Amino acid sequence: MHLNEKIDMTGRLYLALEQIENCEEFSALIPEVRTNFVYASKESTDPEDVLAVDGRITVVDKLPKAAGKIKFGVSGYMANLILEIRKHDPEIRSAIDFANSPQITSFLKDYCKEKGWIFSGIDRRSEPESIKDPDEVSASWEVAEAIQAAGGQVPRVFFPRPEQSGRSR
Repeated sequence: MHLNEKIDMTGRLYLALEQIENCEEFSALIPEVRTNFVYASKESTDPEDVLAVDGRITVVDKLPKAAGKIKFGVSGYMANLILEIRKHDPEIRSAIDFANSPQITSFLKDYCKEKGWIFSGIDRRSEPESIKDPDEVSASWEVAEAIQAAGGQVPRVFFPRPEQSGRSR
């Protein structure tokens, strides 16, 4: 990856993170396991090529706050998720995860509809036991399920169905 692209990516993720950190309302979207935010290069094929917030985004004094610096190679699951999504739509370069609740899901469905974006739900109960732990395999299964549930199209937003527990993306 060229130095100019690294600089551009770091600047873009930093500016986005700055907006998040100044938005008290975003705190309501942060799950107990905290929020991860990733950005892939145009040529990313490996998690080491993916920029992320080291230590995720947490809440401090009611405001979202990055726990660490922005670095390449510090994300596991979300890096694999964005790489998997990019296999189906290389234009998508960033992803963020957040809390899952019926209210958030309803809001996101409406928001996606308003924007003309594809929204998808996945059923984590059908995830094979053999892949529930490995980040790369689980991400691959989730993306495939989200695309299948969206009629073969890549969704801009997907979640486990609200009545289920599990990770939100």
